[in-house]
Amino acid sequence: MGKGLIIVESPAKAKTIGKFLYNKYDIKASMGHVRDLPTKSFGVDVKNNFTAEYVIDPGKKKIISDLKKAASNADSIYLASDHDREGEAIAWHLVQVLKDEIKDKPVHRIVFNEITRNAIQQAMENPGKIDDQKVESQQARRILDRIVGYNISPLLWKIITKNLSAGRVQSVALRLICDREEDILKFEPQEYWNIEALLYKNDLPPFKATLQKWDGEKIRITDKAKTEEILNSIKDGEFILSKLINTQKKYHPLPPFITSTLQQDASHLLNFSAKKTMQQAQQLYEGIDLGGEAVGLITYMRTDSLRVSSQAVNFACKLIKERFGESKLNPTTRFYKNKNKAQDAHEAIRPTNPFNTPESIRQYLSKDQLRLYTLIWQRFIGTQMVPLLVDMKNLEISIGKAYFTANGGTIIEKGFLEAYPHYKVILGEKIDKGYKTDDTLQLKKIEGIQLFTKPPSRFTEATLIKELESKGIGRPSTYATITNTIRSRKYVELKARIFHPTKLGMTVYKFLISNFDEFFNVQFTANMENSLDKIEYGEVDRQKLLSDYYGSIQKLIGNINYKEAKEKISEDTNIKCEKCGSKMIIKWGKNGQFLACSNFPECKNIKSFSRSDNGQIKIVEPKKLEEKCPKCGSALILKEGRYGKFVACSNYPKCKFTKPLTLGIKCPECKDGEITEKRNKKGKYFFSCTNYPECKYITNFKPVALSCPKCGNYYLEERKTKTKESFKKCPQCGEEVF
Repeated sequence: MGKGLIIVESPAKAKTIGKFLYNKYDIKASMGHVRDLPTKSFGVDVKNNFTAEYVIDPGKKKIISDLKKAASNADSIYLASDHDREGEAIAWHLVQVLKDEIKDKPVHRIVFNEITRNAIQQAMENPGKIDDQKVESQQARRILDRIVGYNISPLLWKIITKNLSAGRVQSVALRLICDREEDILKFEPQEYWNIEALLYKNDLPPFKATLQKWDGEKIRITDKAKTEEILNSIKDGEFILSKLINTQKKYHPLPPFITSTLQQDASHLLNFSAKKTMQQAQQLYEGIDLGGEAVGLITYMRTDSLRVSSQAVNFACKLIKERFGESKLNPTTRFYKNKNKAQDAHEAIRPTNPFNTPESIRQYLSKDQLRLYTLIWQRFIGTQMVPLLVDMKNLEISIGKAYFTANGGTIIEKGFLEAYPHYKVILGEKIDKGYKTDDTLQLKKIEGIQLFTKPPSRFTEATLIKELESKGIGRPSTYATITNTIRSRKYVELKARIFHPTKLGMTVYKFLISNFDEFFNVQFTANMENSLDKIEYGEVDRQKLLSDYYGSIQKLIGNINYKEAKEKISEDTNIKCEKCGSKMIIKWGKNGQFLACSNFPECKNIKSFSRSDNGQIKIVEPKKLEEKCPKCGSALILKEGRYGKFVACSNYPKCKFTKPLTLGIKCPECKDGEITEKRNKKGKYFFSCTNYPECKYITNFKPVALSCPKCGNYYLEERKTKTKESFKKCPQCGEEVF
């Protein structure tokens, strides 16, 4: 009899699990999904209950061949993909792909929240079956996303420009950013004033108090005149400390991490992107070699559950006693509740073994792995420690009609801060314990401070994820993908870690909300996420959900007036067309925005332009070269197209002469062509011969015309070493010249 076959998602996971099972099983990795909807067609049969047409990923053919061979030789199959909807779908697809090899062999679904010896062995001893409802939910999501992509993205191509995309969730994230940007642009700052007094008694340290009320009413001062009036009325008065209240305030530790809070903290504290956080967490989850044995250091990292196993809590409590002392252990064990049942499939993100302290395993981790693991470890240990205790003083000071307040706190018990030092608590003023009720205070300084209201803040990646989570948009497995997609599509850009919508992003946003507002709004998307969750529990019918969504979106598409839609996204200018006198407008093309005559198609005049910081539009004339066009004698100009710069006739479109822009260096291979700079479809530059495809010379390094000291060849390639030090390499003899 053959061995049992276990199929996981990654080689790292396979390696770790293999050691735990003493190599008694054949373990293979599927490398994620093996099937998906086709890339070049819709792939959904709308008339046949939205049946999906799945195709094998071309890049997975060798993997599938290996899996089929292993399944044929196995006596049983164990599907060990991740314990979530995507993992369940991967397991289901594997069964479909391997059905001929599996035949009547037993097929088991095993799940675990951590990759440790005990967890894996328990999973093997208690196998289950594929959860068909989870698969239904995942397929519904995938088909919904395909409906949006294949129906709305082509509209963006027709109305704005090519290679754009709309997404069911990514477009709502873009909307949040663009809505915020519009709020900022519309914002008008309002002036207000604070009056602050620096007060003291005898030799005691002074403290700052702020005016709160005037003549018994809460006051908001909006101008300098009122500020000076109040200052003049109280300048000769006597400040009396009329009330002093001492209280103790407890701050309880934050719950253990879930995906969104881990991404937020990693962004704030470690400067990690959401994508980087998930990459590092994946490595910690799948297994790190700790001196001979690979072990998963954290539980599954895609989760919105706050649940923690009793065993893990017990280990944490034991560590707290040993490391921090019994006085730091909370008297009662803390357990955190989830908001709904959809969140209870996993545990929170925690260390699999708290006794694997960051310092004890430092030598086995990379710098980034250690930083993230430390953060997870600190947060989890802090959950079972005593609260942070602060001694608070609240002061009320009266002088005539004025009523000032001051607040200050002193930490008297650090509590969980000893484990998780990142918790921020505002302590306010340092107020000495020598101050008493009815004290007469002396005035050291008093002033009015002019302030202005501030616009809402733009989103960082962390605050955007927090906003998405709070509004029920997306799920733990999608946050990093959402933020990464809107950046890769160039709808937004990060400046100093802050999201700014691009011109393209604002244009896409305006088109979508003008025509599909009911689909790309926060509430609808949140409700749809809930409906997709309910499919998993059999509370919503998948076919009806898809049918209703598809029908509604088709109706809206049918109502679009293409001409009006294009006019809405065009931007008027005051620039006149020099050919016909009509107004020039800004349009979108495959290379970005450009100026076009509004009298198109009668007048086909177009121009490049630049925009100043204050929004002024300026025509950018193409650079004229000294050469003349060999066909018509007009001046040649330098232009930039989809694949880089080139030389063209200035008499276009009457004369359509073009030629490549070269570096003036002969090709070292064919000796006839010249080297030209080009740009590929992904926007990356490279250098090749003008005689392509006859001459296949190509390089990513910029050529320079120099003489090789060894062979005398005039042509060398400029490269960079791993240390960024520049050197030149002769393609003829290989000589390197620094």
